[in-house]
Amino acid sequence: MRRDLRDRGAVPEIPTKRNRHLQHSVSKSLYALRSRIECFINRLKNSRRVATRYDQTAESFLGFATLASIRLWIRFVHAA
Repeated sequence: MRRDLRDRGAVPEIPTKRNRHLQHSVSKSLYALRSRIECFINRLKNSRRVATRYDQTAESFLGFATLASIRLWIRFVHAA
């Protein structure tokens, strides 16, 4: 998987298990950013329409995903 990601031009930030013989280094700052993005996507999937993708066109799906993102952002701003 790491090789495939590198071939595509991405930086693999996948931590290895502690008991693995060959350890790969992981940038803590990049991994923290990756973790935040994964958490955001999970929150975005709480919206039923985004999780199941009822929309037939990519354009309407992207529009609703944008609305759901704005809704999450507004909640975040008001909570701070």
